[in-house]
Amino acid sequence: MAPEAAAAAEQAGGPATGGPGDAATTPAPAPAAPLSAEDGETAERERRGGDRLRFVGAATRRIARGVDLDETVLGLCRASVPAYSDAILVYLRDPLPVGDERPSSPFVLRLRRSDRIPEAQHPDSGLPLLFGQPDAATSGAAEHTNVQPGGPLAEVLRGVRPVFADSDSASSALPELLGPDCELPDGHRAVLAPLRGRRRVIGAAVFLRRPERPAFEPDDLLVAAQLATHTALGVDKAVLYGREAYIADELQRTMLPDALPQPTGCTLASRYLPAAETARVGGDWYDAIPLPGSRVALVVGDVMGHSMTSAAIMGQLRTTAQTLAGLDLPPQEVLHHLDDQAQRLGSDRMATCLYAVYDPVAHRLLVANAGHPPPVMLHRDGRAEVLRIPAGAPIGVGGVDFEAVELDAPEGATLLLYTDGLVESRVRDVWTGIDFLRQKLADTARLTRPGTAPPLEPLCDEVLDILGPGDRDDDIALLAARFDGITPSDVAYWYLDPRAQTAGQARRLARRALARWDLEELSDSVELLVSEVVTNAVRYAERPITLRLLRTDMLRCEVGDDVPQLPRLRQARATDEGGRGLYLVNRIARRWGATRLSTGKVVWFELPLP
Repeated sequence: MAPEAAAAAEQAGGPATGGPGDAATTPAPAPAAPLSAEDGETAERERRGGDRLRFVGAATRRIARGVDLDETVLGLCRASVPAYSDAILVYLRDPLPVGDERPSSPFVLRLRRSDRIPEAQHPDSGLPLLFGQPDAATSGAAEHTNVQPGGPLAEVLRGVRPVFADSDSASSALPELLGPDCELPDGHRAVLAPLRGRRRVIGAAVFLRRPERPAFEPDDLLVAAQLATHTALGVDKAVLYGREAYIADELQRTMLPDALPQPTGCTLASRYLPAAETARVGGDWYDAIPLPGSRVALVVGDVMGHSMTSAAIMGQLRTTAQTLAGLDLPPQEVLHHLDDQAQRLGSDRMATCLYAVYDPVAHRLLVANAGHPPPVMLHRDGRAEVLRIPAGAPIGVGGVDFEAVELDAPEGATLLLYTDGLVESRVRDVWTGIDFLRQKLADTARLTRPGTAPPLEPLCDEVLDILGPGDRDDDIALLAARFDGITPSDVAYWYLDPRAQTAGQARRLARRALARWDLEELSDSVELLVSEVVTNAVRYAERPITLRLLRTDMLRCEVGDDVPQLPRLRQARATDEGGRGLYLVNRIARRWGATRLSTGKVVWFELPLP
């Protein structure tokens, strides 16, 4: 029995030996018929076709993984070399058109990226001969090419379909891209594939093979077409995504304050970092708003979500907060009105916000919270404290009350307001991050001289370092306030009845305060301006008016009354007996203004110290 028959019999469970008449003997299988040459070619074509399909599937998945422009083009290069070609050059329009934007004509193709098999792997590849360069395959390629209408390259790009380099159209078009000194070997060794996006051709890819490798076949043009199509659509999406992210980021940045004010008795610093690529634009904001009485409102908020809508909502809420601050409403009332505004914007427009008012004269801080992470106060002795403030519900929930808490704001202390992007990351939750922030502040304070507060700007930079470069995927808004305060000896405050004699009384009180401060040089100007402002206040006031003088780096005078109408500067006529009070204030004072309060208004002016 033949060995094949014996093996088959053993596998079937029959005897391995037997005579010709034994019924249990298994007949030997018939020998397979040899394949014809035509069948062999068909099988080989099917095998190559399957290989191409698998390659195209893997390559398109790799291209599709790209998020931005460079990642998409890199995906094409890495997928093509060396599996499909030995070298590749990718050209894109410069500039790339966005959406329905009409591109310029004639346009420029600029070399975006090139890749090739390392020379060490194939020292005799012959690739340098393609460019007439002895050192690198891509060094001879043109950096940019002006595509002239009606030229050979323009005709190939208009045809959209990939072509061989030795065809009539590509043989005259490729030198425009690769340079006039390029040397292309005979045979289908190069493919020029236009990159067509949704609406127009946005570039071209050149695939090259070395002479000893099999030349491109007609079916390889279909592969090049698939690669070019997926790359072009990926580039289109990346450009649109980049433009949207840029607009949203610019929108958000323009809504943030260009510069922080420097109010009396308080030093401010801020930082803003946009979100990482995975999240992009968000709705974080901060603000510092000067208030009457040398007070300042400190605001930080975070709109939920990451989109252009979040940035737009942030802008509306910030504007609303500025308007409410100008009315000098209590913090809890500001949050209540912000909550109403968020509900008017939509049912799912939610945000967290913390609103604080610092009074440098009283050394007090009034804070209300709407679902925001609590602030951290760094005391002058180096102790870092997480302030205990009722968290409250986020803005936009509706039907909730907000509670304000009054706290001490000692001189030299630093208050940090921030968004959750600073303390929350992929590796720790919010409260763990807050405790880490507190410890970071305490460690930073220990490095400074005892009894002194660390410089504010470097402190902000130190705080931002608590997150590693790969941990952050959210916006960060940081607002730091150093409480310098105003000492009681630099404040003079009086309540005055609204009578005809009040203006003279105010002049005498101001003169005594200036004498106590050794500022007699300002007596004439201050008496004149105080007299004019107080006269306007007592003319319509029904309750006692307030007069306050503050001595800091300048002299500030504030007069408050219960009349909400703001004074207007006007030009008095020669025959008018009055109307020149604010004109004098405007000419003599360094700065002046008027602010409407919930109980009336405050008119103030400032004079430089001698």
